Amino acid sequence: MQFEMVMPKMGESITDGTVIKWLKNIGDVIEKDEIILEISTDKVDSEIPTPVSGTLVKLLAEEGETVDVGVTIALIETENIDTAMSIAEKTVVEEKVATVADDKPQTTQTVEKKTLQNKESNRFYSPVVMNIATKNNIDFAQLETIPGSGLNGRVSKKDILNYLENTKGKAAQESSTHSVSSSGPVEIIEMDHIRKSIAKHMIASKQTSAHVSLYAEVDMQNISTIRERNKEAFKKKEDFSLTYMPFIAEATILALKEYPMLNASIDGDTIVLKHFINLGIAVAVENGLIVPNLFNADTLNLRGLSRGINDLALRARTKKLKPDEISNGTFSISNFGVYGTSIGFPIINQPQVAILGVGAIKKRPVVINDAIAIRPILYLSLTIDHRLIDGAMGAQFLQRITQILEDYDPKLNV
Repeated sequence: MQFEMVMPKMGESITDGTVIKWLKNIGDVIEKDEIILEISTDKVDSEIPTPVSGTLVKLLAEEGETVDVGVTIALIETENIDTAMSIAEKTVVEEKVATVADDKPQTTQTVEKKTLQNKESNRFYSPVVMNIATKNNIDFAQLETIPGSGLNGRVSKKDILNYLENTKGKAAQESSTHSVSSSGPVEIIEMDHIRKSIAKHMIASKQTSAHVSLYAEVDMQNISTIRERNKEAFKKKEDFSLTYMPFIAEATILALKEYPMLNASIDGDTIVLKHFINLGIAVAVENGLIVPNLFNADTLNLRGLSRGINDLALRARTKKLKPDEISNGTFSISNFGVYGTSIGFPIINQPQVAILGVGAIKKRPVVINDAIAIRPILYLSLTIDHRLIDGAMGAQFLQRITQILEDYDPKLNV
């Protein structure tokens, strides 16, 4: 019996997904819930598990191909696993001759494609690749030399287009009188899906909001004392470290309750005031930055915030986030201080109207009661949308966060 695995629905607003990479090959025995492929939506990259156990016998979507939600992307044999390899081999053969077995009237281009496909080859070429090869006068010998990044070395659309681009570049270099090194002075790297989304989102934010930035110094001595006293017991119970971020998140939530306009958004000429707090926590991932949301963060205590922030970071870095977790945030925090940066001014995460930037905590000399002392100092920055938040309100909000952080009881047990 064959099970049809479909492109999953990753969120309410998601209608399709792009296959990034197949992690299993035809003929592989797979267990239920084992990761089988990576897909990308317009919001997040995700690893997708198989819903059944069995043997993978056919792939119906190529790497780089965008497929609608609900469309079959793979066939899994759930019975007779011992004979699944022969089924898989048969499938490969059927794919290789698929473009030949056609009784319909043939155009010249169709004949040319079939002639290419009939050549002896250990690789399968999709109709899309064959069509590009034919249009660009790439013969079979050339086609065989193109490195394939797809499953089992399969040449994808991206591979053949890169080959054509590189070929044009080499031709231009040969006709030029300038001397160029063999590696080339410029490397062209195509943006991946997430990087394109980030670029689009950031430009849209700068074009939409009137960005104004403020910053404040925070004495983190009390919180540092709390962390030092609680860190061993906390780590033993939770299996992850107690960081400064839950304290900053809690202070931000308390300040947002006092200054609700910073938790709002703008819709045309109206203000959308939200009586809940979905706190976005920016997480650096392999191919960029992602901001998953801690929903209803205002209902969580300090330990709950610690668990939620840690969970979001882990799932963001292991591609376990759901696209809906990237949407509907009301306020965001970006912690660039983890890399040692003292201060920065992040771009607002639309459609929000403000974002808090967290710098590195470093020991600095400060004046306390007319005496110089060494304290762990944090620089907090706040970027506001001046269409809604005036400088006075932004400054008051930032100072309220500062006050809450400095006033933590050093004897607090977490």
